[in-house]
Amino acid sequence: MLVSTPAPSSASRVPRVGVVVTDSYPLEDLDHDTAPLVAALRARGLDAVPVVWHDPSVDVADFDLLVLRSPWDYPERLAEFTAWLAHAEATTHVLNEPALVRWNLDKHYLAQLASLGVAIVPTTYRSRLDDVARDLAAAPAGTRVVLKPTVSAGARDTGLFDADDPAALALAERVLRAGGVVMVQPEVPELSRGAEKALYLVDGELTHAIGKGALLAPGGGFVGGVYQEHPEPVPTTADEESFARRALAAVGAATDLEVPLYARVDLVDSAEHGIVLIEAELFEPALNLHVAPHVADVVAAAVERRARALTAR
Repeated sequence: MLVSTPAPSSASRVPRVGVVVTDSYPLEDLDHDTAPLVAALRARGLDAVPVVWHDPSVDVADFDLLVLRSPWDYPERLAEFTAWLAHAEATTHVLNEPALVRWNLDKHYLAQLASLGVAIVPTTYRSRLDDVARDLAAAPAGTRVVLKPTVSAGARDTGLFDADDPAALALAERVLRAGGVVMVQPEVPELSRGAEKALYLVDGELTHAIGKGALLAPGGGFVGGVYQEHPEPVPTTADEESFARRALAAVGAATDLEVPLYARVDLVDSAEHGIVLIEAELFEPALNLHVAPHVADVVAAAVERRARALTAR
């Protein structure tokens, strides 16, 4: 008598997880996270592989879950990336949630968080060159300003200038000609001294904090001539931790979305402004696992919980 063998239940199926990356990185800004994260996921019994987001040979339907990690070339390919994200969202599960990613792609979100009570660096958003010129002319004598586009990563087209430096207006013109919007901010001296802290939260819980040193040099360039972070673990105060949690709660209020898988809250404690939010990175933050290796398994555990829940449905 033939006895049929039952198919494996979905609960016993090994989840397949794609860790979303790109295909090349500059030497000064390497992806230090994917290898340890993939290894930690595999150690937990998941079928995890890196996935280049723009690789045409990849079928996103092959994955139960895609975890966005380091697709850091997206600013130069924004339309292509957003189309890929929409396709991935329609085909499988993506974390962080694509709705959150789309909200987070444009730094206008900072104004929304400010309206919800999160202190930010004072910012104007300008889509006309003469408005930027008026902002620069209104800056107090002898002060510096920071200009940046609302859509950017790795400090692309970001510069620190004396307010009367013609190079500031030239940068603004370049951003506007590319179709962007310019953010104009006063220099925060503590940032220029390297006091920025990045606080990381996984499933809403603080895991570690990283200092990366000063990045912008006066005149529109980078310290040392190239964009290069120098990450190292740093302590945090109770006030900084409370601020990070409040900022993440405000993100939830603004988007009506659940607590993200991961978040990075960049802040600085300023003598003039108090603790202020520089950026809430909810899309592709470098986790700096090479200097915080214990966090790899924390992230992997959070991914595993979600991946196994998906395959158990």
